[in-house]
Amino acid sequence: MQLSTVVPLNIESIADSRWPVIIQGGMGVAVSSWQLARVVSQAGQLGVVSGTALDVVIARRLQDGDVNGDTRRALEAFPVPAIAQRVLRRYFRKGGRSPDEPYIPVPKLSMRASAADLELSVVANFAEVWLAKEGHDGLVGINFMEKVQLATASAAYGAMLADVDYVLMGAGIPAEIPRLLDRLAGHEPCSLNLHVAGATVTYTADFDPEVLTGGGLAPLRRPTFLAIVSAHVLAAYLSREDATRPDGFIVEGPRAGGHNAPARGRPVLDDDGQPVFGPRDDADLDKVAAIGLPFWLAGGYASAEQVADARSAGAAGGPGRYAVRAVCRVGARPDSAPGDAH
Repeated sequence: MQLSTVVPLNIESIADSRWPVIIQGGMGVAVSSWQLARVVSQAGQLGVVSGTALDVVIARRLQDGDVNGDTRRALEAFPVPAIAQRVLRRYFRKGGRSPDEPYIPVPKLSMRASAADLELSVVANFAEVWLAKEGHDGLVGINFMEKVQLATASAAYGAMLADVDYVLMGAGIPAEIPRLLDRLAGHEPCSLNLHVAGATVTYTADFDPEVLTGGGLAPLRRPTFLAIVSAHVLAAYLSREDATRPDGFIVEGPRAGGHNAPARGRPVLDDDGQPVFGPRDDADLDKVAAIGLPFWLAGGYASAEQVADARSAGAAGGPGRYAVRAVCRVGARPDSAPGDAH
């Protein structure tokens, strides 16, 4: 993958300098890779890696020979070398697998995942974030989907071991994530309630960092958590209690490439069979601003003009801080046309 050099954006900070103006979208499985996130971060904004299925991604990179040695370099920095070595022995193939050789299957995580499964998940997320942060002091985040619950705790822990700056989560209601991040920062046992259709009892996915690592690691820095929402009602719900309150929001409009809510009202499709969204589907930004937490706008925002529009809306909208979540296209400058906005 070839990434062009991205020059820093000529945009003043919004309200206070600790918040990025642009947040690059965390897309797909390895679409938002460490290379892309690193370039955006070095441009002075928030680069984001996709945290989806990184166990499979890293296992396959190793089996393909890790041509440039990037993954192995990251694993050399892992704070528990024995765990990194076990992953390398299992998956690394010097020179890469032959074209007709299938990949070694990566076991799917379960409610009672094995130590080997959890080690791969932790190491993989560590490696992707570590590579995105290597050699500079810019901000790097990781994006998770709430609906992929079995991997969340181990994946977040791996990212935090690499000192990730932000965790972003959508595709559900991430009410348990603030408390999860608090506990992971102290290497404390944690659990997440699982959504099981028709269940009459509670199911959880449990994770104990010290059992996995053997303990003895220094406390971790707790990353900033941004909840991805498409409605002001969800933002208000998450903000009601300390245990569920995020540090900010990404408000996705209908054009966002994420897992946003379906169109309200009677379904209407356009000529391409896509749902038609209307004013009822737009979040009430004044109500989001009234919550008092910083937030960013997502969905078709990828030009300097749209950044300015969002800032103007913030100036007229009260105490909320408006910014933009946008994708810098591979090989594109950040002031290019918004063809691939997220």
